[in-house]
Amino acid sequence: MNSIDLAAKIRLDAVIMTNRGNSSHVASALSIADILGVLYGGGLKVDPQNPNWPERDRFILSKGHAGAGVYAALAETGFFSTEKLLTHYQNGSTLSGHVSHKGNPGVEFSTGSLGHGLSVATGMALAIQRRRENSRVFCLMSDGECDEGSIWEAAMFASHHKINNLVAIIDYNKIQSLDTIAATLTLEPFEDKWKSFGWNVTQVDGHNHEELEKALSKQSNKTSKPLVVMAHTTKGKGISFMENSVLWHYRSPQNEEFEKAISELSGDK
Repeated sequence: MNSIDLAAKIRLDAVIMTNRGNSSHVASALSIADILGVLYGGGLKVDPQNPNWPERDRFILSKGHAGAGVYAALAETGFFSTEKLLTHYQNGSTLSGHVSHKGNPGVEFSTGSLGHGLSVATGMALAIQRRRENSRVFCLMSDGECDEGSIWEAAMFASHHKINNLVAIIDYNKIQSLDTIAATLTLEPFEDKWKSFGWNVTQVDGHNHEELEKALSKQSNKTSKPLVVMAHTTKGKGISFMENSVLWHYRSPQNEEFEKAISELSGDK
């Protein structure tokens, strides 16, 4: 499946999953669907039939609240059945609202408390580097998550140890929780901050698959520095009434809203 088709399936799955489970964060899953499509559509070196393959790349969703998107990506690429997605956020299901590795092949690490993913990814990447293996570690973070001090501790550590097999991706949709990034705690000059911490920085349109593929390819970083890809995205991407709306951080689409969302994602606008 190509990355564009996969991203479309991820969006549709995420809307259905959050509707059935009456769970939050659908807009957060929609904003990263294209990033996940590019990664699981060929950007990651993984084997769905052998999830613990020692030579695999590792992916950590640090913004764990967007777990529906990762579950959808894993199911659509064969890590587990797509039928399992229908149990999302329901009693007895392993598909918790915040992404969990327990009982879910392909999930490397459970997340939810923001600011932890990059530190874990940095440790994984350093271990791989010291074993002289050829795998990379990708960590997808939210922009609001970069308010956390632990992000910058990991950034310093990764730069100091020249961990160039580490790729941080920032879902830069400019909305967090209850307001905009700018109104909550401004991040700009964001690129300069990462550069001052010793990282290579690339800025891309987070919905442009060609730009994402180029930025996330192995050829994109041939230096001794870790790489951060600042992906400019739209929260709620793909559904007109969810795009750029703070409201959909904590809501799920129900009734007429659900029908309209499915209609738009199906191309029936």
